[in-house]
Amino acid sequence: MKTIRDLNTPPAHIQGRVEAIVVRGAPRDPARLIEQTMALARIGLADDRLGKRGEAELSTRQVTLIQQEHLPLIAAFARSGPLDPVDLRRNLVVSGINLLSLKNAKLRVGDALIQIVGPCAPCSRMEEVIGPGGYAAMRGHGGMTARVLEGGAIRVGDAVSVAPPEPVPVVAR
Repeated sequence: MKTIRDLNTPPAHIQGRVEAIVVRGAPRDPARLIEQTMALARIGLADDRLGKRGEAELSTRQVTLIQQEHLPLIAAFARSGPLDPVDLRRNLVVSGINLLSLKNAKLRVGDALIQIVGPCAPCSRMEEVIGPGGYAAMRGHGGMTARVLEGGAIRVGDAVSVAPPEPVPVVAR
């Protein structure tokens, strides 16, 4: 019988895709789309505010991810038109893989290895960019936060897959 952990881990053939990369220079700076970036171990994305600082970041928000499939849901809940992922300010927009089911999982994103840490709660700015009700519309659909474990290139179109679990060492008795 499978455990809950087994059921929460997608089979190896389930892969997602990077649909967009969004970065900004500082917390209140406008976000922008780019085609590729470098994930920096223990820091974040090179082209984003944490990467530009270049210091080790202990935050669980080194990288933020959101599912492309949630964008129409957020728009419907907010009674708004189509959403531009840049406005939502999440670093990686991915499709084809259920991020919420992957808390604590390690993901291979392009050449980088990241670990999903937890939900990425919306901020009050969503009322400005989505409109009235934007904050509430994003609750439960705001994406996930992650740490960068191994640096590497990430490009739009790259595969997103669950990294195989590390073998458990056998202790001789």
